[in-house]
Amino acid sequence: MFAYVVSAVFLLLFGVGVLRDRRRFGNAVYLGLAVTFFGLGLLAGLEDAPPGVAETVMVLLLLVLALGPLVLAGLLCANGVKMVRKEGRRPANLLSLLAGLGIYGVILLMVTAVVTHSKPLGIIAGTLLMVLGYVSFLFLCFVGYAFLYGRMRVRRDADYVVVLGSGLIGGRRVSPLLASRLDRGREVYETLAARREVDRTPVLITSGGQGPDEALPESHAMADYLVERGFPADRVVREDRSRTTEENMLFSKTLMEADRPGAECVIVTNNFHAFRAALMARKAGVNGQVVGSPTAAYFWPSATIREFAAVFLQYRKVNLGVCAALVLLGCLAWFVS
Repeated sequence: MFAYVVSAVFLLLFGVGVLRDRRRFGNAVYLGLAVTFFGLGLLAGLEDAPPGVAETVMVLLLLVLALGPLVLAGLLCANGVKMVRKEGRRPANLLSLLAGLGIYGVILLMVTAVVTHSKPLGIIAGTLLMVLGYVSFLFLCFVGYAFLYGRMRVRRDADYVVVLGSGLIGGRRVSPLLASRLDRGREVYETLAARREVDRTPVLITSGGQGPDEALPESHAMADYLVERGFPADRVVREDRSRTTEENMLFSKTLMEADRPGAECVIVTNNFHAFRAALMARKAGVNGQVVGSPTAAYFWPSATIREFAAVFLQYRKVNLGVCAALVLLGCLAWFVS
């Protein structure tokens, strides 16, 4: 019963947090804690289950815990190989492969510690598992809430649609990834325009500056892509100074505030990037919801790991502090043993 009560408290905090502002990582943690304590309550309730049910559930749970990491590592490695073949050997494309190899490395360390009966290796493995447990919990919170955030209804009263830029092919052409953002941005724009009066038609902002290897600003190529496909040129505004997502937010906010103070917006990026972009928008003071455009499935694992790593480091004081405390516990166990 206690676990259910704690779960209900965290679920209440989650609900309040979403109502106050959807764009908070704390919402993800509250939801994760609510689900965790609810699961603990279900496990505790197995004592009163009919004969055989508890044993079956425990066997299935042990199988998941034993085989799950091996299967996950294999899938990550396979995805990593596919990413390298399709996208090249850039560091960001190696994340899923490195994560899979890392899981295999931890499993090997644990097996070695058990087989050799080595206390030092056991302590190292235990400490590493505590740190990985904390990071994995946050990762699952991030993925779970990002999934929910991406399915929240698009606001109906926005004045602007802001499409975030990304690199151009050959320094000139819109990439398939960027095209998916622009197509989604146009879809959102048309939905908003259909609900608004003529004198309050929304404006679409293409946001992206010129990189060192690009022949023109991304925002100009993005606007050209839309206009060439029939989008009204007088409803497009180019924000061509930004070089990062943070600058996308700040410079687009300046344009919006200059024309319509207090304006609300819908920001469009790829779906794997939507939740982190929402956190950035909140930090920049942009009054906007973020929606995502479709992305190739093979791109998701590495992209999601990269997005989580950025959010993890955004709250580095807390997260690295917790990790350091867990390592300290491991060091104490080493000296005590």
